[in-house]
Amino acid sequence: MGSAPPSPSPQGLGAGQAARAPQLSSLAAVQSLASVLRPCYGPLGRQKLLVPARGASECTGSAAPILQALRLEHPAARLVRDVAQRQAEQSGDGAACVVLLGAALLRESEQLLAEGLARPHLLRGLERAATECGALLPELAVRALGPLEDPRWALAATVGPHPPGLATLVAAACGELREPEGDFHPERLTLCGVLGGRPEESRLLPGLVLAGRPCGKREAALNGARVAVFSCFFGPPGTHGQSRARLDNAAELDAYATAAERWAERQVGQLVAAGVTAAVFSGDVDERAVAQADRRGLLVVQVRAPDAALLSRTLGVPLLPSLLPVTRPAPCRRVYPQELGDSSFVVFELDAPTLTLLLRGPTDAGLRASERAARQGLAAFAQLCGDPRLLPGAGASEMALSARLGERGARAGPPDGPGLLAWARALRELPEALAENAGLEVPGVLAQLRGAVQAGHLLLGVGADGLIDVALEEVWEPLATKAQAFRAAAAVAQQLVAVDDIVVARQLPATPPPRSASLDRHKGKGRPRKGPRGR
Repeated sequence: MGSAPPSPSPQGLGAGQAARAPQLSSLAAVQSLASVLRPCYGPLGRQKLLVPARGASECTGSAAPILQALRLEHPAARLVRDVAQRQAEQSGDGAACVVLLGAALLRESEQLLAEGLARPHLLRGLERAATECGALLPELAVRALGPLEDPRWALAATVGPHPPGLATLVAAACGELREPEGDFHPERLTLCGVLGGRPEESRLLPGLVLAGRPCGKREAALNGARVAVFSCFFGPPGTHGQSRARLDNAAELDAYATAAERWAERQVGQLVAAGVTAAVFSGDVDERAVAQADRRGLLVVQVRAPDAALLSRTLGVPLLPSLLPVTRPAPCRRVYPQELGDSSFVVFELDAPTLTLLLRGPTDAGLRASERAARQGLAAFAQLCGDPRLLPGAGASEMALSARLGERGARAGPPDGPGLLAWARALRELPEALAENAGLEVPGVLAQLRGAVQAGHLLLGVGADGLIDVALEEVWEPLATKAQAFRAAAAVAQQLVAVDDIVVARQLPATPPPRSASLDRHKGKGRPRKGPRGR
């Protein structure tokens, strides 16, 4: 990462004080990282064209893939990136919030240190401000998701408006997969992207839908099936490995074919005797083995290796590396093929509620964006199952929290007051980025929003044309996700403030080999000996 310009000097400092070296060695690197994500923050943010060293390029405005694509050299920037990625993995959202808020807290800390605040006092003030923020945040939660309520309105902002109808599909899947006791298992929803068609053609399908095809005459098991999953080749030995049979005449060829037929008959018979009625393979399939399976009524399905691993995890059975022995086939209601567009799929309807969200789109980048948005919605609903409280989005919560922390910081004296005020100023970074990305006049919009908060209007946020009513626009954020992002940003900022210097281990030059004693003796030959006779 390149170095960012130094932060502006606080007012009241002399020229000599303003020109001194920065107090935080990690500030420039973290600000550079934040400058990459800031234009992408919010629903109106711009996108980045990611060009990896390997693989296809991608246009995205999501923080997680952008952070993953960056090559960072500064250890502080890597630390912030790791914390933000863990936030995205655990909550599905909030990675950009962690980076922007962490960088703003470091900038405010730099100014306080430059003004003469002692570092221990600053750390104490930041700690108290983070505690106050965690205590005040639940007071801003004005809505909660009911146990039997349709979650579409709560997930609309997280999933986003593009592609159309995706939030409705994700909400319907969450409602069907949520158990009456309140437990939610997001792993029971499989995302399947099919290239081609329009995004509006995406739909929910019952069961687990995998890209594959039946290989024999039997194409379905509609009255119950017992499934075994294999990662090996289905056929006689010697026809798929590196070794090949050497045949010299027609009699040897006939004997070899007969032995292969007997092997296939014996292996298929043992699978049927073990109770297997549907065998799923990720390797190649031999025609003679499939012919024997047709005679015994065994359904043979060929899928990709990742899908075989997914089916194994979903069914709760091991992925077998060889045909025998079969430990325990899994029961399945129905197994049948289905044509979707130009692709062939196989549907596995399980006893447990399992769904597949079929995503359609004209480009691979669009399918990846839809899959990422759907996963964010699933993660948000999982958070709401544990804590159903919701915060106003669009910067409304950050501005209201900033106003309350600012009031407490003005009343509190040193050493806690400066930390509270630093947090209050840093929180304004998020609605400011929303207004900037929307193309609005940032000072005017923030002044209007600050005045609305002081008047008690806590449901006003930043929209495309100015201030919007969060309740009417259905812009809500899970309280658990926002609180976790604030804690992560506070922790990484306090850790970097406490760093005095960055010590990087460098590779030492190779030690020269020890000199040989014989070499020294040869070097000494021919030289005059020092002593009484040589004088």
